Order: sequence, then C-alpha cells, then structure tokens
Amino acid sequence: MSLEKEIILRSLGAEIVRTPTEAPSQSDESNLGVARRLKESIPGGVILDQYSNPNNPLAHELATGPEIIYAIQKTPSTPERPSSQKVDMVVAGAGTGGTVTGLGKVVKETHNKECIVVGVDPVGSVLAGPSDDPLGGYLVEGIGYDFVPDVLNHKWVDKWIKTTDSDAFDQATQIIREEGILVGGSAGSNLSGALRYLTSPEGFEKVGGVEGKNVIVIFPDGIRNYLSKSWLVDRVRGKGTSELGNLIKSSLGEGSSARLAL
Repeated sequence: MSLEKEIILRSLGAEIVRTPTEAPSQSDESNLGVARRLKESIPGGVILDQYSNPNNPLAHELATGPEIIYAIQKTPSTPERPSSQKVDMVVAGAGTGGTVTGLGKVVKETHNKECIVVGVDPVGSVLAGPSDDPLGGYLVEGIGYDFVPDVLNHKWVDKWIKTTDSDAFDQATQIIREEGILVGGSAGSNLSGALRYLTSPEGFEKVGGVEGKNVIVIFPDGIRNYLSKSWLVDRVRGKGTSELGNLIKSSLGEGSSARLAL
C-alpha cells in the first residue's frame, strides 16, 4: 500500500493493519484472512467483499457500461474522424474482475455482441489462467491476484494480455507526459495491453487496422495514490539534460543563485 493511500485512510479515521505480502490470499495471515477475523471481533464489523459481492460487476453493468455506450453512440461520425458508433473493443485490467466482467456482459448482451473484450493481467497473477510464471513479484497495484475472485466471469473476456511492471510504469508516465492525464500504474498496464493486442496480427486485422473502430481503454486510477513511489519519482525527476532544461541553465547563467531542480 502506498503512503498516500495510508494517509488518506488515516485522515478518514481508519486504523491500518499491514499483512505480509507473501501470505497466500486464502491464508489466515493474508489481508482477506485478517479482515475476516477482525469482522468477528469488531462490533458492527462489515466486509463489503468486492471479491464475491455481485454488486461489484453489476455496478459496471448498470452504470459504467451504459455510460460508455451512450457516449460512443452520441459521438457523430465525420469524414475526419469516422466512427462505427459502436463499442468495438474494451480493454480493462483485472483485479477483482468486476470491471471487465460487468462491461463485457452489458456491451455484448445489449449493444454489440461482436465487441472484443480484452482483460489485462500482470505477470505473476493467475487471473488470466494457469501460467508457468512464479506467483507474485509484481509492483503494480490494483490488478492481479493469486486466486480467481468469484465475481470474475471468464465468459465475457475474449482475450487476455499479460503485462510487466515495466510495461505498466513506462506507459503510465508516457500518458502523464504526453496526454496530461494523471494516471497510475494499472492504467499504464491497460494501455500497454491494448496497444499490444491492436498491433498483433489478430488485433490489427479485427480492429487496429480498420478505420472507424472504437476502442475503450479503462484508466481506473489516478496518480495521487502513487506520488511517492519510486517508479514514478525515478521516471519523472528532472535530469537537466532536456532541451528545455539546457535552455533554462543557459538563461540562468553560472552566477545565478537560482538553479535547475534535479
């Protein structure tokens, strides 16, 4: 858990219990196991349980999905920007699996049964299915687990893409720098997965190389929760070697008390 997440929770009056990262999710020492134990000892304790609560995917089936469909249908097709006016592809990371399940279900059942739903899963997670990769080891937060939550329904996912931390963090910082959208690591994973599928022979033939196709990539998190994380700090801290940095140093001159921050 990032420091920013902890501070936000503490400001809301929460107590923080840290559990060992290496503890299997179904063990008594995991975050889930400790939560179940505390629920029984804290008066009025409740676990919202996003892993098995049917309202998790239902929220995306009834709200997120229809909002996306409405936006695509209401955006006119023009000669400059042709559009099928359909959701042709959806890309979402899988944490609990609620988002990709709910979106896949509503888009395919009510809007476009030919829509391609792509799930993104970090290397070291089992959500995409059995793998030879060692469990765990990834730093990206919010996606991937060592068990398959009840709310994840593979029926609604057509394709799985595995991504690395480097994929996630490099893409996230590029989104921030080039698009001005302050996203976190899982958004970087999703865009990385989308680009990999769209440039694959299959993806290019079905979507990437077809004019007017609409691709929805979910950016589920913001950078606020990761401002102190080394993956971000190391990638964005100024080195003073950019064209702008060199211009600033030249303008300041050697005798200036102001200096370029590194």
